[in-house]
Amino acid sequence: MSKPPLVELRKVTKTFGQGAAAVQALRGIDLVIEQGEFVAVMGASGSGKSTCMNILGCLDTPTTGSYLFQGVAVEGLSRNQRALLRRHYLGFVFQGFNLLPRTTALENVELPLIYRGDAPAVRRRFAQAALASVGLAGWEHHTPSELSGGQQQRVAIARAIVTKPFLLLADEPTGNLDTQRSKEIMDILTTLNREQGITIVMVTHEPDMASYAGRIVRFRDGLVILEEGAA
Repeated sequence: MSKPPLVELRKVTKTFGQGAAAVQALRGIDLVIEQGEFVAVMGASGSGKSTCMNILGCLDTPTTGSYLFQGVAVEGLSRNQRALLRRHYLGFVFQGFNLLPRTTALENVELPLIYRGDAPAVRRRFAQAALASVGLAGWEHHTPSELSGGQQQRVAIARAIVTKPFLLLADEPTGNLDTQRSKEIMDILTTLNREQGITIVMVTHEPDMASYAGRIVRFRDGLVILEEGAA
């Protein structure tokens, strides 16, 4: 029996508000992402891509339709079960790095492991390995104010992968960076995808960043309008 896709959306809709004020952010989308893929999601503001990412990240649930994670219907899970899924299987990277300002890089990366209940020695070992994997060995004890924007995003990526997630959700990860730093971040994401097998779904407005992905999914008016291989 073949393995199910890592994630699958089936006829997913999402409506905000009620009656005349209702807004249909997603209008029945189907999307399949296999383990090990690198998918870029593109579309104008209001196209539904951020709503889709929130559903994939278990931060929201569909109004109708189904979200399957490794064949399990996520909308049928309790709030606590969805929180456990996020904690153990998902990683998040945002445009704003969302680091604790008075906390070292190592301590920032350890945070998800604290929530998971890992022992201090385990947390330190895993966090050091995650920082090394994004090129920040030797920077463990620097605070965010002592790091460049590119280095801060590297810390954020290390924090996202320290739990060894199956799926990494990146929302405009290069949006606050210059061209050179953006390329460095994309090289890191590509390496994580190819060498560690982490599945990545990345929202971006930038075609040159999307070109790093293996597949591009385009949203318009709450629908998936095009799926294509990246250049």
